Amino acid sequence: MIAFVKKILPDRFILMLLAALAIAWAVPVSGDILSMTRNISFAAIFGLFFLHGLRLSRQQVGQAMRDWRVQAAIFFMVFIAMPIFGWLLIKIISPPLVPQLITGIFFMTILPSTVQSAISFTSLARGNVAASVVAATLINLSAVIMTPMMLAAYSLTSGAAFEWSLVRNIALLLLLPFALGQMMQPFLGEWAATKSAMLAKFDKGVILLSVYVGFAASVASGALGIVDVRALSWIFAICAIMLVFSFSASWLLGKYLGMNLENRISILFAGAHKSIATGAPMAAILFPKETGLFLLPVIIYHIGQLIISAPLADKLAQKIYRNYRPDN
Repeated sequence: MIAFVKKILPDRFILMLLAALAIAWAVPVSGDILSMTRNISFAAIFGLFFLHGLRLSRQQVGQAMRDWRVQAAIFFMVFIAMPIFGWLLIKIISPPLVPQLITGIFFMTILPSTVQSAISFTSLARGNVAASVVAATLINLSAVIMTPMMLAAYSLTSGAAFEWSLVRNIALLLLLPFALGQMMQPFLGEWAATKSAMLAKFDKGVILLSVYVGFAASVASGALGIVDVRALSWIFAICAIMLVFSFSASWLLGKYLGMNLENRISILFAGAHKSIATGAPMAAILFPKETGLFLLPVIIYHIGQLIISAPLADKLAQKIYRNYRPDN
């Protein structure tokens, strides 16, 4: 039992995420303190994406991009299949939720893949790690433009307002620092490679800070007061359906395309996962007033994907071993 818990809570991050939510509920912030913590959060987000640009090797990108079919399949799952399915699910079910939560569900479907966990589970399952590394990185870079644009399109179809100035803010806080990091990569790339453990802790710290600030502000404003047991039940149910669809469709897509087992594993985890590392900073920028409401479905989905991925990676690793062991 202890071993299983360790698998679904890698690096204790989920426990820390839940702790951030609990602290936000117990210690909400507003007024000048909220403004100060939000500015600190934005500065940390800028630094986070600068480091992403710093750590991405251009040679690594070029090498893995040669397997364009894997990259295209993952892109299709992340930005086409899941958003369309999520949009149809919302329209068909018509859940009795406030507009912020419904938009939050769609926001979840248009987020990019995780970087760390998708790569980790691909490695555990003995899949194509190189393809996952590049796919997750390029998908996250594409999301800087794709996610706000798709959110704007959704807002137009649902009659909600969308401020185009938010796209500018996304570019300034996410795309600009990433570009600066790429410019500095020849000079500081080796240093970043030697400090990967320290920088990974910084990544998690920025996520936790973004989650705390978003939820603390929502608690202080009373926005989370509308989230009752019934609303949570609906969100859990919709996230469960999305998880079943994303993992099943990603696996079947690789099979349909005739991919080998290693590439299918890469498509599975990179195609089905959704990144809270990108989602939390984006939510803070796109939904500054009620970040917690919009981010709630993302957090529930993120925890669910980790719970599913742990035993799944073990089973796939055993399948790889059986297929390639010498006595076969």
